[in-house]
Amino acid sequence: MEWTRSETLALAVPNCSHCFGTGIRSLKRGEPHACNCVLRAIFRACYARFRHCATKEKYLSKVSLDCTARGGRRIWGRKDEEYIADFTLVSRRSLSVEEYRLFSFHFLLGADWRLCCRRLGMDRGTFFHSVYRIEQKLGKIFRELKPYALFPLDEYFHGRLENDWTPEPDPQPKVLALRPRYQQSWALRPAA
Repeated sequence: MEWTRSETLALAVPNCSHCFGTGIRSLKRGEPHACNCVLRAIFRACYARFRHCATKEKYLSKVSLDCTARGGRRIWGRKDEEYIADFTLVSRRSLSVEEYRLFSFHFLLGADWRLCCRRLGMDRGTFFHSVYRIEQKLGKIFRELKPYALFPLDEYFHGRLENDWTPEPDPQPKVLALRPRYQQSWALRPAA
């Protein structure tokens, strides 16, 4: 995945000491990659949307129709519930057991740092370093997930805006015989 300055500039922290507010960290050898402040911002945006979807009243959930890439078919789905499931399953698959325990206590269950430190047996510094590492790891995964990334959120919830799909031509076009419409002639007569 190629990171460009136009997509990282808005997410970068202006006083970051690594990227100096540009969002790109360039390597001496190789291609540039996103700064950790950008990856944490991506995770925090996805987490804020997750909390919004999880705490919203269920009667507000709606069904959406989406076009598929093949055949122009339409499928329906509940985007809020799908996003909640994708967020938790991607996190569970990509984190180690210890990281997922911390993730579930702090992010999913909403425990503060004091309770997490007591429950997991770690000190405050280790806790916050672990939280930052989890945010960076999941932010990168949420952005680079294939075929459907969780970030940007508008593409996940509303589909791609540009028209990058072209229909495949039928090998044998269907020919339909059209019958001429029955036309009825009406005579106009003046009212008496």
